[in-house]
Amino acid sequence: QVQLVESGGGLVQAGGSLRLSCAASGRTFSMISMSAMGWFRQAPGKEREFVAAISWSGPITYYAASVKGRFTISRDNAKNTVYLQMNSLKPEDTAVYYCASDHSIATIQRVGGIPYWGKGTLVTVSS
Repeated sequence: QVQLVESGGGLVQAGGSLRLSCAASGRTFSMISMSAMGWFRQAPGKEREFVAAISWSGPITYYAASVKGRFTISRDNAKNTVYLQMNSLKPEDTAVYYCASDHSIATIQRVGGIPYWGKGTLVTVSS
């Protein structure tokens, strides 16, 4: 199967930065069959929402309007790892951040259809 392990979450003051990492592995994982990776977040009492996505090839990237210009998604194909650089953090960015893997960059923004998720890493932004 596919395993996704997030790291890098923590406590940061508003205006600060964090970099999240997601390492993909598993006997069925490949950059061809699972061609897209993404980041989602979920705050207490709210629905899980899309943050950013990237394809292993290209790359093609997409961002939610709320993070565009502040967050940058990137990947290291040799390490099977995707990163989310988060700058100018705001208290409303506080959430559990989840890494996801999907078959296509065209469909990864559909939360309900994503086949693989990490367990999440907590990001807390204080004011």
